[in-house]
Amino acid sequence: MADIVIAGIMRAGAYSPNHIGNDAAIFNATAEQLRKRGCIVNIYSEEQFLAGKVKEDIILNMCRERDSISLLQKLEDEGKLVINSGYGIENCTRERMTRILLGSNIPYPESLIVNTNEVVKPALKKSGFTSCWIKRGDFHAMHKEDVSYCRHIEEAQEVLQEYFYRGIERAVINKHLVGDLIKFYGIYGTSFFYWFYPFDEGHSKYGHEAINGKSRGIEFDLKKFKSICQAASEVLDVKIYGGDCIVSPEGDIQIIDFNDWPSFAPCRNDAAPHIAKSVMSIVKSRG
Repeated sequence: MADIVIAGIMRAGAYSPNHIGNDAAIFNATAEQLRKRGCIVNIYSEEQFLAGKVKEDIILNMCRERDSISLLQKLEDEGKLVINSGYGIENCTRERMTRILLGSNIPYPESLIVNTNEVVKPALKKSGFTSCWIKRGDFHAMHKEDVSYCRHIEEAQEVLQEYFYRGIERAVINKHLVGDLIKFYGIYGTSFFYWFYPFDEGHSKYGHEAINGKSRGIEFDLKKFKSICQAASEVLDVKIYGGDCIVSPEGDIQIIDFNDWPSFAPCRNDAAPHIAKSVMSIVKSRG
């Protein structure tokens, strides 16, 4: 059997806010697991990828740069195997994700998709929004200011204007959900699924976990939770995924964020073999 040769493309540091080390660690751990399974894994930076250094037919990547995503999509269209798909990575940008999840009946907060130069107070009031979240709609969050909690609609209008001044043209406004904040990690096609309360564990990217605060341990249906995340993985076309959800006081689950290839920081050693297993399964099914 011919060697399986894989190009592994690391994530640019600008897209690993407060998690550069964690992102690199899970990626390197996965590469090592693939090598143990007999694969050759050549590691590249996003800069090297964009410079045309990658020639392998199988590409395992954590890319987030706009140009990288476009190149991944081009290579997929030409027949190369790309995990996660460049189209899946693009689907995790906020506006696309919102449209896809709501359009697929995946539990997700009531949302408005707006231009940042709009007057939105009447629409927010009509929809019954009070406290809410404003998130840049055009791309992945790179800075703390790309995700903003607003206590009332007047503040929301001010924050939206700030987005406009920063050159962000589109935004998603999510209704704030009261309940337990849960972070989750999953790998399509495997039994792996891990969840925890990030605020309780001191796990944070931007500190927004403090808004919902300490969990109350609200009971929920774990099987249904896994099913919701699996369905989101399928409709977004993301095999290695993670995200956040809110469990309401009644036990209802709604996804509030879904990411392509997160850090798996609290479960890295357990996750890496499962990611490698998933990659091997995808490669073999391709023939």
